[in-house]
Amino acid sequence: MSDNPVDMRDGSAVGARELLARAAAAELRAYRGLMVAVEDFFLPEEARLDEHSRAGLAALLRGLVETVEGEIREHAVRLLTGRGEAELVGALIEPGTAVLARLWSSGLLRDGDLMAELIARVRQEMLGTALPMSAPDDPERPSLINRFVQHPDRVVAASAMAVLIAESRRRTSPEVGQFQTELPAELHHKLVWWTAAALREGVEGINEALDRALCDAAQRSLAAYDEGDRLEAAAMRFAAAIDAQPGELSGMLVESLGDRRVVLFIALLAHAMGVPYALARDLVLDPAAERLWLALRALEIGREGVAQIGYALSEADPRRDLEKFADTLDTIAAIAPAEARNALAPLRLDPDYRAARIALQQGGAK
Repeated sequence: MSDNPVDMRDGSAVGARELLARAAAAELRAYRGLMVAVEDFFLPEEARLDEHSRAGLAALLRGLVETVEGEIREHAVRLLTGRGEAELVGALIEPGTAVLARLWSSGLLRDGDLMAELIARVRQEMLGTALPMSAPDDPERPSLINRFVQHPDRVVAASAMAVLIAESRRRTSPEVGQFQTELPAELHHKLVWWTAAALREGVEGINEALDRALCDAAQRSLAAYDEGDRLEAAAMRFAAAIDAQPGELSGMLVESLGDRRVVLFIALLAHAMGVPYALARDLVLDPAAERLWLALRALEIGREGVAQIGYALSEADPRRDLEKFADTLDTIAAIAPAEARNALAPLRLDPDYRAARIALQQGGAK
């Protein structure tokens, strides 16, 4: 008979229960994985992100979360150090579950507004990078935005310079240290509080000092954030400052694409249409582009301008059918501007109203 005081039967029973629980969890996990695979298989090709887009989206999301995480953690550590909370400082900087991984597993990053913004931004960047570079008629002539930097109107010149500064900031890598989220204010607000909560979750127990430090750090991040610094906002201010007239707009739109400044192209289009930047961006990024062609005709862009814009976008986006565009160019050019404006009138309605109508239509289709 063994003298071992440990009851191996109890240990065996506990181990068996744990194993059974893990097996049940694995079964559920496998089922969920299967359902995701089935859903992905039946997605139409036009709705599925390609590998390049997925990689860009993952990199952008990682950069945003890690930037906010670093900012909040650093300031919270500084506050706790000043308050003599050395133990909490150690707990906060101790490596644990990454904030990005925690937010991912929580499902918070599935937020529709956040993902719509990030996917659009990734596709916008990809489109701008892939646009064909067109050589100017005069090699000595500066690009569109650079010409306006020297404009005698100080408002126009300052807005053009702001675009250049914002472009430089947007190109900054997260590793450089000056990366910013450049999200709409509401989305930045969500990301800051999600990140603060995820940082707090990594430290066990109830601790008022830590909670207060993280809240103070998050509030500081929110107070320092200026949505107006975003590249898109700067481009919209520039578009408003120059206020391109009908005879100028077509050339500016074509030239902005030739300069591979798709953000400027979208801003010029949005201002001319009188709609928010995000809406004009949706029109430009839609590979089918029916609404974009109507918008161009509503703005009285002629056949040549539509052709140049359509060609540039088709060259840059493999989802677009250049031959189909060429076949429909005459049809597009024949649309009367007044008719196009009437067709696009719903786009100028309140965005929440339009979103509600779409939600109702989707609900009725189930």
